[in-house]
Amino acid sequence: MPNATLYRHYINGVAIAGEDDTSTSETVVNLQPGTAYTFTVGAFVGGAEYKSAPFSFTTAATSPTPTPTPTPSEGGWDIAAVGDMNTPGNTSMATHSGANATAILNGMNGGTIDHFLGLGDFQYDWGTCANLVNYWQKVWGGVLPKTYWAAGPGHDVDLTVGFNDIGKYMNGQCAGNTTKSATNTHLNRYVDALEWYSFDQGNWHVLHAPTAAWRYNATRAQAMTAEIDADLAAAKAQGKHLAVMYHDPYFTSTTSSHTRETKVKPWIDVFWKYKVRLLLSGSQHNYERSCPVDNTDQCVGDGMQQFQVSTGGREPLRSFLDSPSYIQRRFADTYGHLLMSLFPDGSYTWNFKPVGGVLQTDSGSRPAG
Repeated sequence: MPNATLYRHYINGVAIAGEDDTSTSETVVNLQPGTAYTFTVGAFVGGAEYKSAPFSFTTAATSPTPTPTPTPSEGGWDIAAVGDMNTPGNTSMATHSGANATAILNGMNGGTIDHFLGLGDFQYDWGTCANLVNYWQKVWGGVLPKTYWAAGPGHDVDLTVGFNDIGKYMNGQCAGNTTKSATNTHLNRYVDALEWYSFDQGNWHVLHAPTAAWRYNATRAQAMTAEIDADLAAAKAQGKHLAVMYHDPYFTSTTSSHTRETKVKPWIDVFWKYKVRLLLSGSQHNYERSCPVDNTDQCVGDGMQQFQVSTGGREPLRSFLDSPSYIQRRFADTYGHLLMSLFPDGSYTWNFKPVGGVLQTDSGSRPAG
């Protein structure tokens, strides 16, 4: 206003304290979201105040800060596990093998699965370089970079007929495959199918016990017992929770082809000595879950819980011929894979995801202990 000697600024009719000056503009701070304000300016001329027309506005409302949705891997290690996968000559995704591979790969791509634990018998009947590249790779190859693997006798390795290619394949050394498994990338070395290895994932320590060694080199298998003992002792001393993956299960029902693998009992005694919490295996062509069990087949609170998951696609599935008291859940009519989340405190959850057959399921959790 011409001849004005002073300006006073008002918000909602209240003068802004200490802000009388000779400027017609004002920087306004500390406004609240979602609030209506009216701004006016008073001009003083000869002692009289003349107010401007009001200018009204409403500040934008703020959305509440969303609670972040944690990804499945936050706080835990999310895995899929299954063994006994691809039938001879199969390259079709429209099979139980293909359905399992597709679901696991989709989980990896979607961020719900961190790694795949392949529990042995990847390719039937023989896991030679040629068969792994020409068949298993065409169905399961997408999961290979995130695969930790166990080997079984007879199909992954068979020294009686002269093949032991699974270690070469997993290390990217077979013609037609240069991709390495997570095992080989993590350890940064070649791993023989008849040797043990171990690795850490967060607060979990995982050991692969090569049950095939008992069939083809029992002397070496026996010598491994002390090595496995030392490995688990060191991990336990570091406060790690212990898990073991091995192909031929000790805690299992009898089928027409297999009973429990009694040769591995020295290793089972070591597992119990250090209170291994989780055992994962394949072989039987069905699904079983045990109670937490000790090395004398008794259900105990701090025992080793066995998951035998051999429903990866090899047909047919096998029925059970007996009923061990330590088996809590089992079925032999459904193909699928096991999803698990292993948490830093030693607790874990499990969920069997069916892909074919009768579509039975199994899910649950075990608290820290």
